[in-house]
Amino acid sequence: MSMLTPPGMGGKYRITGDRYPRMRRPRNRRRIVVAAVAAVVALGLGGWGTVQLIDVFTGDGDTTTTAGRKTDCKPVPGASAQPVVTLKPAQITVNVYNATPRGGLAKSAADELKARGFTIGKVGNATAAYDKKVPSAGLLLGSPTAVKGSFQILGTQVKGTTSKTDTRRTADVDLILGTAFTALAPKPAADAALAALAKPAPVPSGKC
Repeated sequence: MSMLTPPGMGGKYRITGDRYPRMRRPRNRRRIVVAAVAAVVALGLGGWGTVQLIDVFTGDGDTTTTAGRKTDCKPVPGASAQPVVTLKPAQITVNVYNATPRGGLAKSAADELKARGFTIGKVGNATAAYDKKVPSAGLLLGSPTAVKGSFQILGTQVKGTTSKTDTRRTADVDLILGTAFTALAPKPAADAALAALAKPAPVPSGKC
């Protein structure tokens, strides 16, 4: 055995010239990849934790949903979701017209509205411009000033109505009963809707 032969090689490898077998262990690539992935995950978790800490110290204690929206927004005193309607049913004169083929519908609806406190004007069949041409439950027709007032009050009594303005200068409102009309809204539901108009829910503060 040559003196240049490493111990334990059994003479299998002989060193000639300036070349000799490599004794270094092969690299474990799988461990390197796993270590790299673990490092990336750790960095990501660290960054997320930092963001959460910042949110805790700057969010004023507000709770958030999974989507990041605040769920405990506080209402703004004096602010409301919609303008307060102070009109009372007795202050609204309603003309009731029947645009359906069913007879007596306008009178029965007018009687019920009167019992609920509304002032009733004219009652009869709709004009040719609207007769059998109102597919909804009803059409509210009046001056532009009725949009934010009379229309809202009367709309609580008939669900599924549409509205339209005309050039009249009076404060009365037409209720033209359409094909989809069956009956007025139940009185408890109508009363609750009226109360909501008189006292709307306050607007939440912040971004919810």
